[in-house]
Amino acid sequence: MNIDKKEYRKYAEARAQKSPILKNCLCAFLVGGAICTLGQILTEVYASLGAEKETAGTLTSLSLIFFAALLTGLGVFDNVAKFAGAGTLVPITGFANSVVAPAIDTKSEGFILGVGAKIFIISGPVILYGIFSGAVYGVIYWLVTQVL
Repeated sequence: MNIDKKEYRKYAEARAQKSPILKNCLCAFLVGGAICTLGQILTEVYASLGAEKETAGTLTSLSLIFFAALLTGLGVFDNVAKFAGAGTLVPITGFANSVVAPAIDTKSEGFILGVGAKIFIISGPVILYGIFSGAVYGVIYWLVTQVL
């Protein structure tokens, strides 16, 4: 049975659900903004308690990682992510979720073959492409600054 690619594409597009783009963007904006606002509030609280600016930023990062990991473990983060979509991908909370979720899912396979082997299965590509894009950006920046 030989199916024409154009014919199949039309068939698939006709049955695919349409994404509510405006609603998705609004939810991502609101939740992502709320996470960033929480981060700013935490930074201000830590600074008001006497932490220096850099230390307050570090404490804020640690707090956001902790909250994202805790909410992932409790099963709340996934529900928020279903509503917010990309809004939960604010880098530090999304990264914490991408490390904790596979660890929880594979804990029944043991600490070595489960958690240890699969903990970075989602976040590994993020690390790889983050480092790669940072290196490419660095080379481009170096080239531009050397030419100008």
